[in-house]
Amino acid sequence: MKKTIITVVGHDCVGIIAKICTYLANNKINILDISQTIVSGYFNMMMIVDTIESSKDFSQLADELEEIGKEIGVVIKAQREDIFDMMHRL
Repeated sequence: MKKTIITVVGHDCVGIIAKICTYLANNKINILDISQTIVSGYFNMMMIVDTIESSKDFSQLADELEEIGKEIGVVIKAQREDIFDMMHRL
């Protein structure tokens, strides 16, 4: 398993989840866990995904997700699980 953390933040609009999930499915990326909320019109989502089956490397996936975010008006960031864990240790 090769886990990646994906975060999505921005103004809520129709199709955010659909656009991201379609990209993930098309690239053989499995969603392991997902949490999303909308507060005062702001959309916030965190996903843990498994990229082991994807033919794309991490940098390409992160760049493409960032581009999708720009297209739909949200900020999408992808981080490798190990780096995410190191950054968020207390």
